[in-house]
Amino acid sequence: MSSSPRLMRLCAGLSLLLILAGCVRRAPEPLRPSPYPGQTAAPLIGGLIDRPIDGGTQAAVVREGSELGRCMAQLTAARVRFSPVPDRQNSAVCGLRQGGVLGPDLGTVARMAPGDVEMTCQTALALSVWRRQSLEPAAREILGSDVVQIDHMGAYACRNVNNGVGSSRISAHAQAAALDFAGVRLRDGRRITVTKDWSGDAPEARFLRRIRDDACRIFGTVLSPDYNAVHFDHLHLEATDTRFCR
Repeated sequence: MSSSPRLMRLCAGLSLLLILAGCVRRAPEPLRPSPYPGQTAAPLIGGLIDRPIDGGTQAAVVREGSELGRCMAQLTAARVRFSPVPDRQNSAVCGLRQGGVLGPDLGTVARMAPGDVEMTCQTALALSVWRRQSLEPAAREILGSDVVQIDHMGAYACRNVNNGVGSSRISAHAQAAALDFAGVRLRDGRRITVTKDWSGDAPEARFLRRIRDDACRIFGTVLSPDYNAVHFDHLHLEATDTRFCR
């Protein structure tokens, strides 16, 4: 019988420890480190891709796109898939830095054709702003239909400007820092192309000129059929801190 009081005291002590343990707050688990330096884990509030184009858009694209971590954060927040690839140097003047493969924009219906395009992250960021804030809304406003496909001629090509015709300067395509836009396909079945629809005052021409003018406020260099004959079939979209729009 003498062990009974000791047993009762032991049980009471254990009960007190359990009560105290329940009152102790656990320290929060540390945030997992981002796989990319500077990339935020949480979605950005009011991210660049979802802001209307204004006088500061081009500078913001250059600022956010110049560092892979910040650029990836902007794309991730807007649900744009972008898979980074290692830097590479293909030749003395051609290669890719801070680049990756641009996949689908899960915030829109339109898909790039061809898909999975390799380009710099800054180019991907500028392109994503342009398609959401210009190309797709302009199609609905002017053409009365949604864009379901964005046709292009690619981003990376190790060559001089104007495909080497009359120039020895290296093209931005040699660093995958530009995309050549060819046209769009609409939900109602129409296909709009720079080649056949640029000239005149039809809705298709007004649409193409609207998105060219908007691109000039996002990309540093935009070249259209108004520039020269080499660009008769596409818009050259190059994300830089310069300002040249034709």
